[in-house]
Amino acid sequence: MAVEITSKIVGYRIKQDEPAAPEPVLPDENPLTVRIPSRPEGTLEAVSEKISYVGAEGRKKVYLLVSFMPVEGVIGGKRVVIERPVEFFFPSGQLSSEHQWITATMRSLSLAARGGYVTQAVADLRKVAWDKGLVRCGWNRYGKPVFHDSEVSAIAWSIQQILYRRGFLDQDGNQVPVEELVEGYARRMARGDDAQPEADTETPEAGKLEAVGDADNEAGQANQSAGPAVIGHCPECRGELIMMDGCPTCYAGCGWSKCG
Repeated sequence: MAVEITSKIVGYRIKQDEPAAPEPVLPDENPLTVRIPSRPEGTLEAVSEKISYVGAEGRKKVYLLVSFMPVEGVIGGKRVVIERPVEFFFPSGQLSSEHQWITATMRSLSLAARGGYVTQAVADLRKVAWDKGLVRCGWNRYGKPVFHDSEVSAIAWSIQQILYRRGFLDQDGNQVPVEELVEGYARRMARGDDAQPEADTETPEAGKLEAVGDADNEAGQANQSAGPAVIGHCPECRGELIMMDGCPTCYAGCGWSKCG
């Protein structure tokens, strides 16, 4: 467009472009604590696991289902995505306990997961005790059996192990930092598959195969691949005795120990 100059030109300057407006900074929103109003419609990725434990009523096997979904958030002004558990399902009819209480507990745990505090909720279930003796469920990182204060505690521990293998918790049941969850989910998406995060390659069962040096444990050594060496029978319930922390302890879970 032509512009008519009606006065004397005394100087000139180059017109500068207007600076671009800065992009708005997104407020931080931790994806670990973002509240999910309800279970979303459609299909969710899930882990189904069979849990085996031994208590006062003998050996039991139950099944547990945990569903996961990606959750968005904002960290340092950048949008990020992590994977969170959002639903826990325990089919009724597996235990002699009241089904309504089992259902209520799983619904409460699902609400805690969608509310962003499932780690604390599962840790709290680990503290539940009963008067029927210890419950044996699972193996620790050293290949020794893990004893729990109740069936509820044993199932809660099993839930923690599912979340650990999924990369959501560490091996001790503590919350993994959100930055690591973001990186882990990004790696999974980059691979283009639904492979679970890498866990320890050495399984606890390997610890069960350690050689027993005492001649008195020859009978247990023959059956070592099936569990710890048996050194006798419990005077209370006639269950199998094993050496635990240097002390004969009832393997059946009644709680008897020679050391008191």
